Amino acid sequence: MKNIDSKNHLTGKSVYVDDIPVQTGTLFGAVFGSPKAHGIIKNLNFSEAEKLEGVEKIFTYKDIPGKNQIGGIIEDEPLLAENEVHFIGQPIAFVVAKSEIIARKAIKLIKIDIDEKEIIIHAREAHKKGQLLIPPRTFKMGDISSEWAKCDYIFEGRVESGGQEHLYIETQGSYAYPMDSGSIKIHSSTQGATLVQKITARVLNVPMHRIEVDVARLGGGFGGKEDQATPYACMAALASYNLQKPVKLILHRLDDMHMTGKRHPYSSDFKIGLSKEYKILAYQTTLYQNGGAASDLSPAIMERTLFHSTGAYFIPNTEVTVYSCKTNLPPNTAFRGFGAPQGMFVIESAIAKAACELNVSKTLIQERNFLKEKDTFQYGQLAENVNVGKCYDTASEIYHIEQIEQEVEEFNSKNINYKKGMAMMPLCFGISFTKTPMNQARALVHIYQDGSVGISTGAIEMGQGVNTKMIQVAAKVFSIRTERIKIESTNTTRVANTSPTAASSGADLNGNALKIACDKLLDRLKQSAAKMLNCNHSEVSIENETVLKNGMNTDIQWELLIETAFLDRICLTENGHYATPIINFDKSKETGHPFAYHVYGTAIVTVTLDCIRGTYEFDDVKIVHDFGNSMNTSIDNGQVEGAVVQGIGWTTMEEVSFGKDGKLLSNSLSTYKVPDIYSVPKNIEIKALKTDGPEFALLRSKAIGEPPFMYGIGAYFALIKAIRAFNPNYKIDFDSPLTPEKVLMRLYQE
Repeated sequence: MKNIDSKNHLTGKSVYVDDIPVQTGTLFGAVFGSPKAHGIIKNLNFSEAEKLEGVEKIFTYKDIPGKNQIGGIIEDEPLLAENEVHFIGQPIAFVVAKSEIIARKAIKLIKIDIDEKEIIIHAREAHKKGQLLIPPRTFKMGDISSEWAKCDYIFEGRVESGGQEHLYIETQGSYAYPMDSGSIKIHSSTQGATLVQKITARVLNVPMHRIEVDVARLGGGFGGKEDQATPYACMAALASYNLQKPVKLILHRLDDMHMTGKRHPYSSDFKIGLSKEYKILAYQTTLYQNGGAASDLSPAIMERTLFHSTGAYFIPNTEVTVYSCKTNLPPNTAFRGFGAPQGMFVIESAIAKAACELNVSKTLIQERNFLKEKDTFQYGQLAENVNVGKCYDTASEIYHIEQIEQEVEEFNSKNINYKKGMAMMPLCFGISFTKTPMNQARALVHIYQDGSVGISTGAIEMGQGVNTKMIQVAAKVFSIRTERIKIESTNTTRVANTSPTAASSGADLNGNALKIACDKLLDRLKQSAAKMLNCNHSEVSIENETVLKNGMNTDIQWELLIETAFLDRICLTENGHYATPIINFDKSKETGHPFAYHVYGTAIVTVTLDCIRGTYEFDDVKIVHDFGNSMNTSIDNGQVEGAVVQGIGWTTMEEVSFGKDGKLLSNSLSTYKVPDIYSVPKNIEIKALKTDGPEFALLRSKAIGEPPFMYGIGAYFALIKAIRAFNPNYKIDFDSPLTPEKVLMRLYQE
């Protein structure tokens, strides 16, 4: 089945928040953000702005009827700053006017005096000064202290991984308007409709049922709209509630870039010990997470870094500690991979360091330490249905890894100004929210009298094709044409208490809830058909919109079955509730079974480096991926391709840069580079591992959104190999992203 949204996206017919026809009298908002990174507000004067014709009202924290607090995990972030500001762009006031142009003009007339305080932008500096968002956490396994003496080789190093701008096509935005009985309806570009509902209710001091949040689709999210869409929905709702008029807020691209958080930069130290056989015996690392000025999702992201800090490897003795550091940057937030890429980049760097010092292939060390069946993860979960070795063996068989390495060496021996590099990147990624209560979902299904079907779930479509997969589920259960099925917008009045569409769990959670609802309806319909055929329920089935008795066609078609059931007053509406079984985690002991299953894979990345200019082209990314039993190969392959390119962008070109004053320097598309048509790999090949998917995956089709992002990490190490081929004096270091400027400096390092 093709993605149901492709045609409307291509022809511009898909409706996003900014496309919703506005009601008469709609007002428009603009946010006045702090011009300083840290300080005490001494004076805020917007008298000139208020005089501007067309300005309706300027809101500050004093106009909030409820709690001035939007923090989700930890309540440490005000909607509108009160007495102190903590990052440039922090919302202080919200201007509402008769047009966006007037609102933006008014912003420029606001005057503010700030008594500046010390500015911290680096995580290690924050750690030294005791500026932490939450206490540190540590995962341990084995006995790290006694194991070092048994190691034949020990290596240490430092790793830097940068931030990443989400750069979703649709910027943050919302449209709010009053409804009957004091309610507010919000159209929000959010991954978490219930979070917007909950926090808005808190800010307005009303019950959650007074807030209706509706999401048709997002123009991209990548995690950037999981928590950070909330304040803009709250501001629009605050103004609408106060003025009793519709209010629309769509961020300008430049405002979106400098006001919102990014992927967390990490600075890390590692120590790795190996045996003579290159088995990793001990691994110790300390990671400093740059959380920004407020917690946002940093505690949860820190946790997933811990979970994935050993990558696709079994290491019997580990000690991994993460500090979440408070700095004067916008609160950093969720981004595809959710902390796992940062942790995996460190273990891959440690292995690369060992391989370089020992003058052996990195692939050799990787392959000898792969996770195996019944190994124990450092968080206590037993590894089951482990496919990382199978993916590597399949890749070796199909793509001939050793032959690729030999071809690279041969090319390098014959060329002076061009060098090639190859790296292998294995994948092991856990699927589930690591906060157990979030692993639940609901679905609502209506079968109408004419046989058409309406579906509502908590899943939010943001380009990943989840709507298409939901339709596939209903079509499969009922055995009807997909044209009969309509997917409704995600709405908090139809499906309540939803988890955000994140953690690669949107299809699994919502699809399984939908399947439960459809199965219940199917059972009722079979009973109706049995009554019509005067037979037992067990003798009835439905295939291709036809009722079968003992496997033989009858003359009862889908429409007749539905019409008869309706006339018999059979309920044709059903709710489904799904909660992922078996998962649990005890934070007091840092052990448990947090993941329903793991996704595995192997990628081989090859690069050609221009050693005069420092520029490079990625020749190939060849992948064997564990899809389970993919329910939609075109959508899943598309997700792999997009994730790989985004991962390559993170490790090689997307450099988020802040000045010492906390000002974003990479603040536009002229100063922040993302992969374009000229920088994507020339060839991306994807082969599916032949395997059965796990029970808890939707129709045994494994989650796909985040895991393939890790393949992009291989691009960094392929470049490292190419640099060393040109400059044997290059002292290997790990500072991502490895931009052409950084490459050039390393090519000629003495």
